[in-house]
Amino acid sequence: MITVSEKAKNRISKLIEEQHYDDSYFLRVGVDSGGCSGLSYKLDFDNVLKSGDEAFDDNGVRVVTDKRSVLYLFGTELDFTDGLNGKGFTFNNPNASRTCSCGESFSV
Repeated sequence: MITVSEKAKNRISKLIEEQHYDDSYFLRVGVDSGGCSGLSYKLDFDNVLKSGDEAFDDNGVRVVTDKRSVLYLFGTELDFTDGLNGKGFTFNNPNASRTCSCGESFSV
């Protein structure tokens, strides 16, 4: 399961509103090969479920990931920061053994 912090929920809701997405849209979270640590996170909005997708609802946000990515993301918290050190979504992933300094890639 992937959890969503209150700050991430608020930012996701704002983005959905700004893009004029209807209730059929959800947050798609995934993992791709690449990045300086080997794997990188992907975030996007989607409204089409694919074969093998795993769906989670947390804190009022519907999160969908493919079967391969869920193995890397299980137990991860999606957060949002808007502090002085940067702004954006962050992943608090207990499965990551190493992350890069920008926080956008990881290895297990």
